[in-house]
Amino acid sequence: MKNLGSLILGLIIGALLMYFYMNNLDGSHISNPVIKPRGVITPNQANVLDSTYNSRHTLISDSIVKRPDNRSNWWSLDDVTNYIDYAKNQSDSLGYNMSGLRIYLGAYPTVKNQVGYTTMFMVPTGELQMVEGSKGFTASANNDIEGANPLNMGTAGNPPNSNYPH
Repeated sequence: MKNLGSLILGLIIGALLMYFYMNNLDGSHISNPVIKPRGVITPNQANVLDSTYNSRHTLISDSIVKRPDNRSNWWSLDDVTNYIDYAKNQSDSLGYNMSGLRIYLGAYPTVKNQVGYTTMFMVPTGELQMVEGSKGFTASANNDIEGANPLNMGTAGNPPNSNYPH
C-alpha cells in the first residue's frame, strides 16, 4: 500500500510539472522584454517638430492646395501588423530580406481643378537575398524593395490640418 501511495503521488507531481512545462513552451506565461526602439522622442520634442513644420504647411496649404492640407495619417494597429506580415512575405517572394519600413510623403492628383491632399505611404526596405555560393557586394539593407506593394489609404487627420497632439 505504501508503494502505491508513492506511485500515485509521483504521477501527480510529474503531471503537474509536465503541465507547467508545456504551458511555458508556448510563451503564454513568459513575458518578452519591452525594448525601446532607437529614435523614440519625447512629446515635447514632437511638439517642436510639429510647430517647426507649421510654416511649410501654411505655404503648401495657402499657395498650392488652396485649403487646409492634410498633416497626418492614421493606420490601425491591425493594418500595420498585417502589412508588416504581408510585406515580409512579399519581400521574401521577390528575393529580398526585409529590414524595415520607409514612410514617404505623397499627394493625390488634381481632380476637377481641386488639388489633392497630402498623404503618406510606407514601403518595405531590405536587401537582396544572397544565393549560396555567390560573392560580391550587396545593396544596403535599407533600400526600397522594388516591386513590393506600398501601404497607403490611412485615415487623414480630422480635420486634415490638425496639429500634434491630435
